[in-house]
Amino acid sequence: MFKISSLILLTLVAPLLANGLDPDRLARLDAVVEAAIQRGDCPGAVLVVVHKNAVAYRKAFGTRDGKQPMTVDTVFDLASLTKPVATAACVMVLLERGDLRPSDKVAKHWPEFSANGKGDVTLEHCLTHTAGLIADNAMADYADGGEAALKKVAALKLEVPPGTRFRYSDVGYIVLGEVVARVSKKPLAEFAKENLFAPLKMTDTGYLPSAEWKKRAAPTGKRKNETILGEVHDPRAFALGGVAGHAGLFSTADDLARFARMLLRGGELEGKRVLGALTVRKYTEPRAVPGGFRSRGWDVDTAYTGQRGELFPAGDGYGHTGFTGTSIWIDPPSQTAVILLTNRTFNGDRASVTELRRRVATTVASAVTDAGRK
Repeated sequence: MFKISSLILLTLVAPLLANGLDPDRLARLDAVVEAAIQRGDCPGAVLVVVHKNAVAYRKAFGTRDGKQPMTVDTVFDLASLTKPVATAACVMVLLERGDLRPSDKVAKHWPEFSANGKGDVTLEHCLTHTAGLIADNAMADYADGGEAALKKVAALKLEVPPGTRFRYSDVGYIVLGEVVARVSKKPLAEFAKENLFAPLKMTDTGYLPSAEWKKRAAPTGKRKNETILGEVHDPRAFALGGVAGHAGLFSTADDLARFARMLLRGGELEGKRVLGALTVRKYTEPRAVPGGFRSRGWDVDTAYTGQRGELFPAGDGYGHTGFTGTSIWIDPPSQTAVILLTNRTFNGDRASVTELRRRVATTVASAVTDAGRK
């Protein structure tokens, strides 16, 4: 096993106790992450904790690939964090402009999608994973390229009527990505960069990593016996050219901290307003779904909410996870965000960071003092 302590980078710790965090409790995070790496849950990790618009904890642990030290500026394949951070956020931008409404039927913007009984599926259904769509359609549907694949998505049948079941669906977000492109008349990657990432100065966030980003990228496994480095791990997003509504986004923990700070500040960061305060509420407020609560883009309280930990109250916050080992949890009452990025799939698809996520969030929440909550 690696000697983790020599690979840890501590770059910034804000004054904590006076601001509502107990520094001694927060320091327990080191051992929590190191233990996960020792267990083989992931080769390394970057953990950032935001509290009251400041970075309270920021460290890199372990390695990217068993050799190269993990660094705080490592670029990660976010996997399904793409859903809330890119796709759903773009939907909210278009909502503000009056170009669409969550109650819009998908077929209003993509007429072919009405095939096979899907005419009543709305954007809201897709945002909350209640459209009745299959979780993932067959890889064979992607064999002939992106355009043909989207035609096959449009032709899919529903498994159940819209609104009657919660089933986490990549297909639903592939649909939303296509709607964003059709309504904005720009590719999803371009629209997200222009309207979200550039204004927020998220300079290391986007699709299709550059050569410079690839030098800092965390590998996520192998494809056809070649290491996946700076290319999307998700096979459907890869088949769609690396840009999709459900996966394909890359970023750093620092950039995601900026995104989280924007949300905690009601859509504004450093004098730049990206979303209106009421839009942020629309984007993040709990919505009842069969068996739990989602928001229009985020998980709130379902079987997928392990990254909330044991102490952040259910229903108060929101977050998401990604298959490659990424996660975020945001707790507005305490003005806290927990961003944990790993490349657990480098250790194999069976490697799990579920317990690590739970322990990290619980540790952070235990450090929040009475002064740290509203």
